[in-house]
Amino acid sequence: MTSNDTAVLRVAGRPVGRYNTRPELPARLSPRPYLHPVTTLAGTAVTELSPADHAHHLGVGVAVPDVEGFNFWGGRTYVRDQGPTELDNHGSQRHVTFQLRDPDGFVEELRWMAAGGELLRERRTVAATELTDQAWALDFTFSLTNVTRNPLSIGSPATNGRPGAAYGGFFWRARKEAAAPGVFTPGTDGESEAHGSHADWLALAGSTWTLVFAGATEQTRRDPWFVRTEEYPGVGSSLAYDERLPLPPGETVVRRVVTVVADGRLDRDAAAALVRKAVSL
Repeated sequence: MTSNDTAVLRVAGRPVGRYNTRPELPARLSPRPYLHPVTTLAGTAVTELSPADHAHHLGVGVAVPDVEGFNFWGGRTYVRDQGPTELDNHGSQRHVTFQLRDPDGFVEELRWMAAGGELLRERRTVAATELTDQAWALDFTFSLTNVTRNPLSIGSPATNGRPGAAYGGFFWRARKEAAAPGVFTPGTDGESEAHGSHADWLALAGSTWTLVFAGATEQTRRDPWFVRTEEYPGVGSSLAYDERLPLPPGETVVRRVVTVVADGRLDRDAAAALVRKAVSL
C-alpha cells in the first residue's frame, strides 16, 4: 500500500493493481474511486482509464447511471423519449476511510453524494489472490445502503427506454486493442449471445490475456451480464436490467463479482477451472 489516496494491490509480491481513492476529475465524469492500471502477473495492462471513446470509463469500479435521477456513471444521461442528454445531475463517490488495508486488499467506506446530500453509504471489500503462476483473482464486493428517509431506486438507460443498455453496477473497462476481444460463456460464443445472459461466468479474451468474470453470490448470479466488444471492450453486472431496483430507507443491496486475470488466451475448460478455484477461495 502507498499513501492515503492510493493503494497498490500485490500478488506474491508483484503489483497487479493501483487503487485511486480521490481522483481529480471534472463533475461530468462522476468522480469515483477506481482500480487502474490492473495487470496480469506478467505485467500486461487489462484496464483503461478515460479512453477517447468514453472518457467516463474509469478502469474497474462501481458506476450507476441512475440513482433516483442522479448520474453516478458519468457522461450524458439517457432521458426517455429524448435520448442521451447533457444534464447537471452528476453525483460523486467519496472515499471516507479504509477500515482495513493490507498488501492483498482492503475494506473501504464510501459516501455517494448528490446535490441533495448523501444518498448511499457503501462498504467495498477488494482482495487479490494468486491462483497459478499465470493467473490471479480479484474479489470485489460492494454493499449500498439507502441512508435517506425516502425510498430510492436504481435504474439504467434500459429501464429509461434504451433497449440493450442495462449498464450499471460493477464495471470493468478492458484494454482496447487493434482487434476486438473474444467473448464466451460456458455455453455461448460472441457478444450477441453473452450480452444479457445469466451465465455462471463470462470470459473476455484479448491478444495475450483473458478476464473471466463470475457472480459469486446467488443474488449476483441473477443479474444479467452487460457486454461490449465491438464498440469497446467492457463487461459489467447489471443491477437494473429490465426494471428499476428499489431500495427502501435503511435497506442494503450487496453484490460480489470475482474476476480471474490470466496471461494468455484461455479456452473454455481452462476458464471454467480457474473460476471454480477463484470462487471457492
